[in-house]
Amino acid sequence: MEPLRIGVLGAARIAETVIVAPATETGQRLVAVAARDRARAEAFAARHGVERVLGDYAAVLADDTVEVVYNPLVNALHGPWNLAAVRAGKHVLSEKPFASAAAEAREVFAEARRAGVTVLPAFHYHYHPVTRRLLDSGELGELRAVEAVTLIPAPAEDDPRWSYELAGGALMDVGCYGLHLHRLLAPWAGGAPRVVTARAGERRGRPGVDEWLEAALEFPGGAVGELRCGMAAREVVFRCRVTGSRGEATAASFVRPDWDDRVTVATPEGTRTEHLGPRSSFAYQLEAFAAHLREGAPLGTGEGAEIATMELVDDCYRAAGLPVRPRATAPFG
Repeated sequence: MEPLRIGVLGAARIAETVIVAPATETGQRLVAVAARDRARAEAFAARHGVERVLGDYAAVLADDTVEVVYNPLVNALHGPWNLAAVRAGKHVLSEKPFASAAAEAREVFAEARRAGVTVLPAFHYHYHPVTRRLLDSGELGELRAVEAVTLIPAPAEDDPRWSYELAGGALMDVGCYGLHLHRLLAPWAGGAPRVVTARAGERRGRPGVDEWLEAALEFPGGAVGELRCGMAAREVVFRCRVTGSRGEATAASFVRPDWDDRVTVATPEGTRTEHLGPRSSFAYQLEAFAAHLREGAPLGTGEGAEIATMELVDDCYRAAGLPVRPRATAPFG
């Protein structure tokens, strides 16, 4: 396939893992990068072989050689720059959450439909064989329960993930993966889940910002869901368990299966551990995006499911007595 021509907004460290390494592995082109600090952009380009450094984010959107924009900016700038990108006629691969709240998510997708472009929120784990295995667990019978635990150690105090104004919080950073997984299981559970209850603990000195959040969910078919997320744990935990009427499957690290690719399946016939491969989920994601844009291959998710995930995020905050994350109000760039 003809390589995708990708422009990168910012020189964030996460871009090295999410877009640079996968682009190299799958043969895509990084044609442009811009950052608020041009020196950082120049260093990023030199280190990773990006073809050109541009003056600002708007220049990336205006560049005719860029067809896909990768947006790894802080949470509050996902929505505004995703909107700007689709209005410029660019496809978008956006870090999650791809908007600050469901209302902004609906606006992004509406603009993308009008522009005839694709927006892909970067829930990369979805494309790894570990997740495909969880979603294709017919041997487990009818869905009974889902448990998703996503915990990380605390970021530095000045990290934007601790800022309410920048749409931070544990649910926005790591908990959204668990909610997204619940939504992916909807076809197996008689429909989309709803939030029943939630509770959260605010970060000290950071009103409105959840250091941890727990939620109980319910599916139309009677299955139940449990979400636990936090940003002040002693270690990283990315575990999920799917329980059916005839057994259960546990993924040791569903968010980062390249760290641990084990899925343990327990049924009346016995227990076995499957290893589904340490290849990066980010590489699978970019490969799927390229196949979609070049050949029309399905992505396995769409507007409805992605907006529904953001609605679950909003519902968790409301149920926990915390405010929904705000849209960016200051000039962005």
